[in-house]
Amino acid sequence: MTTNEKNSLTYRDAGVDIDAGDALVDRIKPLAAKTMRDGVMAGIGGFGALFEVPKKYQEPVLVSGTDGVGTKLRLAFEWNRHDTVGIDLVAMSVNDILVQGAEPLFFLDYFACGKLSVDTAAAVVGGIAKGCELSGCALIGGETAEMPGMYPEGEYDLAGFAVGAVEKSKIINGKSINVGDKIIGLASSGAHSNGFSLIRKIIERAGAKPDDDFHGQKLVDVVMAPTKLYVKSVLAALDKHGAAIKGLAHITGGGLLDNVPRILESGLTAQIKQSAWTFPPLFQWLQEQGNVAQEEMYRVFNCGIGMVIVVPADQEEAIKTTLAEQGETVYSLGEIVAQQDGQAQTVVI
Repeated sequence: MTTNEKNSLTYRDAGVDIDAGDALVDRIKPLAAKTMRDGVMAGIGGFGALFEVPKKYQEPVLVSGTDGVGTKLRLAFEWNRHDTVGIDLVAMSVNDILVQGAEPLFFLDYFACGKLSVDTAAAVVGGIAKGCELSGCALIGGETAEMPGMYPEGEYDLAGFAVGAVEKSKIINGKSINVGDKIIGLASSGAHSNGFSLIRKIIERAGAKPDDDFHGQKLVDVVMAPTKLYVKSVLAALDKHGAAIKGLAHITGGGLLDNVPRILESGLTAQIKQSAWTFPPLFQWLQEQGNVAQEEMYRVFNCGIGMVIVVPADQEEAIKTTLAEQGETVYSLGEIVAQQDGQAQTVVI
């Protein structure tokens, strides 16, 4: 079959640049190489990535999670800040599987755009690789989809997928949590990747700009600070204290009020003391500029607490010490009490 060269179309004419995609893969490979760990059998470049479950597990249970970055991406586009949202992407998934006691093993990403900018995509994937490196998780695969007409130029979407493993006998499910257990909180690094539809509304109302001074930092640096990765510190605490860590809750969408109940049996309430910590300046500013009610703050944002841990009262101080030695800022938030009729499973008093 012959073609008329004058009227012949190419994929590039349709808006897809295969050469740009190949150039991005070349940029990604050395970034992914830094994340390799025991178990990786085949990574970037194949049709599928191969990973062997580490032999240290006697009865391994695989734990998987997937997430995105939400409308924080809108600020990444508007403020041209692409190097941190990749860390967000990793953190949102690996922190989720961590709460069941799982060690993250590998991660895959999905990057979709209308027109591929190699520099922008490389910045995003560089953040993904950094997040994987910080959490001991191998970046072994992913997909870059250039889809003309689906996304405006300069915009993209992200999804991430993490798989971890936990010994069957060491799965954390909250079932051993009892009245009298203590609640520990680990500080967040900012708003993480939740509540950004409201954050963007507040920024618009306040007329704030990315380069505005905010307590000695640029507002863009505070708002776009990447989600904190709790993997290495919490795994160290699990290794040392084992079953004493009865429950873990990642404070994501739904804030403190909706996430802590996910690990509680019926009849229990997490009673958190408002005086146990002070809202970081970002959350104080958001509440003031948006005139946001206190309960709404607790339900939308992490308010400075990114991870909640439930432990026996007699081991609270030892576990706090271990976490502090791992670099965490640790708070004694409150305790588990018997749920009263009509009472929510998380209350802030």
